[in-house]
Amino acid sequence: MSALWDASWWAALAATFALSMFVTALAIRYARWNNLFDLPGRRRSHDQPTPRGGGIGIVVAVILACFLVGAYSPDFPAWSIVAGVVIVAAVGWIDDHRGLNAVVRLLAHFAGCAIALLPAFLELARAPHSFPSSLLLVLAALALVACVWSVNLHNFMDGIDGLLALQAIFVFCALAFCEITARPQPKVAAILLWAGAVAGFVPFNFPRARIFMGDVGSGVVGLLVGIAVAWQMSDGSAAFWTGAIACSAFVTDATCTLVSRVVRGRRWYSAHREHLYQWLARGGFTHAQVVAMYMAWNLCVVAPVLYLANRGGVPVAYASVFPEAQTGLVYAIAVYIVATGLWIAGKRWALKRAWIGTQ
Repeated sequence: MSALWDASWWAALAATFALSMFVTALAIRYARWNNLFDLPGRRRSHDQPTPRGGGIGIVVAVILACFLVGAYSPDFPAWSIVAGVVIVAAVGWIDDHRGLNAVVRLLAHFAGCAIALLPAFLELARAPHSFPSSLLLVLAALALVACVWSVNLHNFMDGIDGLLALQAIFVFCALAFCEITARPQPKVAAILLWAGAVAGFVPFNFPRARIFMGDVGSGVVGLLVGIAVAWQMSDGSAAFWTGAIACSAFVTDATCTLVSRVVRGRRWYSAHREHLYQWLARGGFTHAQVVAMYMAWNLCVVAPVLYLANRGGVPVAYASVFPEAQTGLVYAIAVYIVATGLWIAGKRWALKRAWIGTQ
């Protein structure tokens, strides 16, 4: 976009937000007509039958946002992102309706992430650098795996009212702010429009859900977060580890839970209620209170650390990518150590509270 904050950008943001709300409202009616409900159960954190699949509103609005940015900036990879979004959304939509084989879902996630990230890989390959092409392939493979993990971990973390949507908005805004302080660009505009698309879903999902995002929405949100972090890391306008710090709440909860289940010999891929946010909800906190805890982490810990990591500015130079990769590393390590400690303490508290409740 020629001017990030001109009237056309604000119109695009309003249109993205409104379209997300409109399609989400239609999704509620569609879910009721087709008996598409999440029912309460031992592995769920809600107590009322609730429609699912509302994330289709986010998907439609994100597609609009990508094409709007692409119309202003021909270099913006709108088609590749839309193609990746459609693939991930399609398998999520099918899974919301009748279930889908896990292997098929995973293969589709890899395909969607690869297509969406392909322009970034090509851009990195064309940039001047001092390391061999074999290392570029390794970096591309790691980025692809990380993006697929993002798709799935955001699906895992979509279990209580408002948590995923508000976390995604925070991450998008944090990444955009860290990037925009260096130089406004179409990718920053796209990330903020994605935040607007997710914001259009929030009134239907928080503080009490009238509809759930479903796999169609959670997978796409995870894909978009993965793309945004990949853009931030490859761009060089912000501290290299900015994205990892911004995503620390969800990455810590999902990863620690996964490792815990693997260590105890449980089926890590099966449905469960062992994430910290689920244990806190089972321990007596309302969904809104649990969401407030995660947002408090973001605002009181993550936001100040991002400021500290980026306050000195980051020179853009692919030739110095290895020194550049150290930027923010100490902050990221510190954040994840603290987050892991809080995860362990919170889990122990919740387990103790659950044990006392059975006495």
